[in-house]
Amino acid sequence: MTRILPVFVLAGAFALAVDTDLARAQGAAPLRLSVADAVARGFAASHRLGEIRARAKGAQASVEGAQAADKPTVSASAGYARTNHVSEFSFPQPNGTRLVVFPDIPDNMLTRLMFQWPIYTSGRTDAVERAERAEVEAVGADLDAARADLRFEIVRAYWAAVTARETAQVIAESVARAEAQLSDARQRFAVGLIPPNEVSSLQAQRSREQAQLIEARNLQESTLIELRRLIGAEPETVIELSDGLDTGPTGSTGSTGSTGSAGSAGSTGSDLVKQALAQRPERKALSFRIGSAEAREQAVRATTKPTVALGSTVDWANPNAKIFPRQGAWLNSWDLSVNVNWALFDWGRTRAQASAVAAVADAARERLAELDTIVAAEVRQRLLDLDSSHALVQAASDAVTGAAEARRIVGDRFAAGVATGTDVLVAQVALLENGLARMRALANVKLAEARLQRAVGRP
Repeated sequence: MTRILPVFVLAGAFALAVDTDLARAQGAAPLRLSVADAVARGFAASHRLGEIRARAKGAQASVEGAQAADKPTVSASAGYARTNHVSEFSFPQPNGTRLVVFPDIPDNMLTRLMFQWPIYTSGRTDAVERAERAEVEAVGADLDAARADLRFEIVRAYWAAVTARETAQVIAESVARAEAQLSDARQRFAVGLIPPNEVSSLQAQRSREQAQLIEARNLQESTLIELRRLIGAEPETVIELSDGLDTGPTGSTGSTGSTGSAGSAGSTGSDLVKQALAQRPERKALSFRIGSAEAREQAVRATTKPTVALGSTVDWANPNAKIFPRQGAWLNSWDLSVNVNWALFDWGRTRAQASAVAAVADAARERLAELDTIVAAEVRQRLLDLDSSHALVQAASDAVTGAAEARRIVGDRFAAGVATGTDVLVAQVALLENGLARMRALANVKLAEARLQRAVGRP
C-alpha cells in the first residue's frame, strides 16, 4: 500500500497537468458543463429546432392570411391601349351639324379603383382559419417533440462521455496498481523469492490494462466529439463534465422513489401512462392535425354553398366606355354591386376533395390510436428497465466491495509469501472487471432515467 499511494498521486498529477496544458494551448478555460447546461446550450445551437421554428413562423403567417380572407380589399389599376382608326359614326341634327356617337379615338387610357368585400362565405373562411390555427398548434407540438428528442440525445451523449471518463479513471487506477505490483514482483524476483513467469504474467496484465486505458481515453474523446456537436461547441473546446454517475437522478422520474419499485409498477405505471398520454408532444401534434383536417373538410364542403360579396369600382378614363356617347376626354364613373355566387353542380369535384381531406383525418386518428398503445407499452417497459438498472447497480457495488477486499487480502498474503503472483493477478482482474461493470450499471441507470423521462413526455 505504501508503494501504490505515490503512484496514484503521480498519475493524478500527470492527468491534471496534461488537461491544464491542453486548455492553455487552446487559449481558453475548460467549458464546465452539467446536464442542464448541456441541454440549454444544445437547444440554443440546434439547427433542427431552428428549422421547426421557421415552419412555425410560416404557419403563423398562414393564419394571418386566413384572417385577412374575409376583409375588404382595395386595388388600383391603369392601362393604355392603342386601336386602329375607325370611321366615325354620327347622326345629322336639325341645325345642320352632326352628332358623333362613336368617334375615332385610337388612344384609350383607363384608371380604375376597385373595392371587394366578401360579406358572407357560408363559413368557409372561418373553417380555413381554424385549420391554419390548428396547424400552428401542431407545429408547436412538433417543436416540443424535437426538443424532447434533442434533450434525450444530449443526455445520452453526456452520460456516455461521463461513463467513458470514469471508465478511464477505473482503468487508470488499475494500471497504477499493476505498475506497483509489477515493481514489487521485480524486486522479489531479483532476490530470488518468485519465479520469472510470475513477473512475466504481471507484466502482460499491465500491458493489457495500458491498452484498455488507451482505448477508454479514445472512446472518451469520441463521446466528447458527439457532445460538442450537439451543444454547438467548437471542435477544440475542452469540456469539463461536472455531473457524475454517482449523483442523483437527472430528472423528476429518475429514481425509484419517484417512479415506484417493481412491486408497485402496476399502479404507478398506470399513472405515468395517463401523464404520458396527456403530455407527449407527438400525441398533441396528431390531435391538432386531426382538428386541422376536419376544419379543412368543412372549408371544402362550404364551396358548394352560396357566397355574397360587395363590390365597387371607380373609373377615370379617356374615353370612358360607360358614358354615351364616347368622348375623347377624361371622364369619371362609378358603380356599386352586390354579387351572389353559388356553385350548383361541379361533377362531384367538391365531394371528392372533401373525401380526400376526410381520409387524411381518418388516417391521423388511426395513427393516434396506434401511438397510444405504443406510449402505454413504452412507459411500462422504461419503468421495468429503471428498476432492473437500480438492482444491477446494487449488485455491481457489492461485487466491487467484495473484489476490493479480496484484492487486499491476496496482496497481504502475497507480501507474506503465502500467495502467488497468479493469485494477485486473478484478484486484480476481478477488481477491474467488477469496477467496469459498476460503471456500466450506473450509466444504464442514467440512460434508463432519460428514456423514462422521454417516454412520459416531461420537459
